[in-house]
Amino acid sequence: MINKIEIEKNLPEINIKFDEKLSNYTFTKVGGSADVLAFPKNEDELQKIVKFANQIDEPFLVLGNASNLIIRDGGVRGFVILLEEMNSIEVDGYSIEASAGAILKDVTYIALENSLTGFEFACGIPGSIGGAVYMNAGAYGGEIANILSSCKVMTHAGEILTIEAEDMKFGYRHTVLQDQDYICLSAKFDLSAGDYKEIKSEMERLTHLRELKQPLEYPSCGSVFKRPEGHFAGKLIQDAGVQGHRIGGVEVSNKHAGFMVNVDNGTASDYVNLIAYVQEKVFELSGIHLETEVKILGDDIKL
Repeated sequence: MINKIEIEKNLPEINIKFDEKLSNYTFTKVGGSADVLAFPKNEDELQKIVKFANQIDEPFLVLGNASNLIIRDGGVRGFVILLEEMNSIEVDGYSIEASAGAILKDVTYIALENSLTGFEFACGIPGSIGGAVYMNAGAYGGEIANILSSCKVMTHAGEILTIEAEDMKFGYRHTVLQDQDYICLSAKFDLSAGDYKEIKSEMERLTHLRELKQPLEYPSCGSVFKRPEGHFAGKLIQDAGVQGHRIGGVEVSNKHAGFMVNVDNGTASDYVNLIAYVQEKVFELSGIHLETEVKILGDDIKL
């Protein structure tokens, strides 16, 4: 049982909300309430929250900007920690260091302002640095693994470590952070000197492609499924005849079959049921099981 008085007494300087609807923060616009929603401004505040949650034996979930995930309609017990206020971005020569809550797109534009090349691929990914590093985000032939120098993380016990790029165990949408359940605090990227106009032109080209192909006009969780080896998820979904299929207020986008969009006050259950339906139909036709890229978190509503 959450004790509001105890939490406020022990974490007095931290912005905290109780029983807060997570649909107000997720890119899907779905999700139940968090018992406690905390907004640390720096690593010290995050560490205090983590250690206090451990001390009172409450679970905690750390999120960047709640983009590539679905929070179930029953919400999340314990603490949800949003890192959006931990968003500093610093440039040092050819390197950029960004805190976990910094928006990926913002970092790419800082790189542009400093004529640094290598980060263009990420200019349209609607996530945070922490989430991008955690899952080795990528697009248009680039990925975080290509530019990451090191990553500062926090263990679930509150210990702070630095992981060098060679120890990140990069794979397709995978890093050691997932294996160890580490929390990304910040990341350092090694870029190269480039020509401002060329970098800007490439970012404009990729942004145009994204606007043409992706359903940005609706709330969504981004790309739902990982790319199966030797295939494209969107093509498999099209071939299965389920593009445009709707459950509740959520449908498989007619613009890009790899996306599911909230077109009419959908719920997390609509998303989860539609994902299962698409997986079933694709498997029936092709024998391929689509693995979710989006994270599905929290509790179902108890009936």
